[in-house]
Amino acid sequence: MIHRQDRDGVAVLRIEHGKANAIDTDLFDALSDRLDALETSDIKGIVVTGTGGNFSAGVDLFKVLEGGADYLRDFLPALSQGVRRLFSLSKPVVAAVNGHAIAGGYILAAACDYRIMTSGKGKVGVTELLVGVPFPATAMEILRFHFSDREIQEKVYSGTLQGAVEALEAGWVDRLVDPEKVVEEAVELAGRWGRVSSSAFAVTKHHLRRETLERIDRYSHVMDDEVQKVWSDPETLEGIRAFMEAAVGKKG
Repeated sequence: MIHRQDRDGVAVLRIEHGKANAIDTDLFDALSDRLDALETSDIKGIVVTGTGGNFSAGVDLFKVLEGGADYLRDFLPALSQGVRRLFSLSKPVVAAVNGHAIAGGYILAAACDYRIMTSGKGKVGVTELLVGVPFPATAMEILRFHFSDREIQEKVYSGTLQGAVEALEAGWVDRLVDPEKVVEEAVELAGRWGRVSSSAFAVTKHHLRRETLERIDRYSHVMDDEVQKVWSDPETLEGIRAFMEAAVGKKG
């Protein structure tokens, strides 16, 4: 599910979770376990990447439909905790965006320190509102870390997916490289940042992220209750079902 391979002091975490690398509770539990182990290890840096044409295509909506409110009571907190853990990790983390990074999949990339994307056919964007669901506080605050409120509103309201060149121009990602070099360049950058003083890097990263983490902790208790209610509402679940049937022609 989360395959680890160490390269020159950098841990490459490769998401291997079905064709689309869809996000579910098990994936975030596995990611959190990996990050906890790496935090206290001798590893200097971390790269997160996907497989095939997908970094991650977002939340596994079929599991949401199958499990309903009971599943969401576990899943939404696991998503928020896992993304927050990635965002706050003291070591450098680089996303090697090997393909599509959509909705929750993009939030996963955004939680990293830097995003290197393939110049191939991958697309990025946040499509939650098109599905009919709101962002948890953690996801929204991580977007706010990267974009102004006005930019976030445009991206979230429109749900537009953008290809690699447009994604770079719009600030979704930080660099484009040839597909075969995505992981290689991410490892080089994570290793280079990891060679500086670990304590100095950790303190600097914490200062840069402190206000975002404080807002997450302040607002999540209120916002996430509201988010949970909306996601779990039968009308929302029917909307998700309709969206899935229109998008992929399958019934969940």
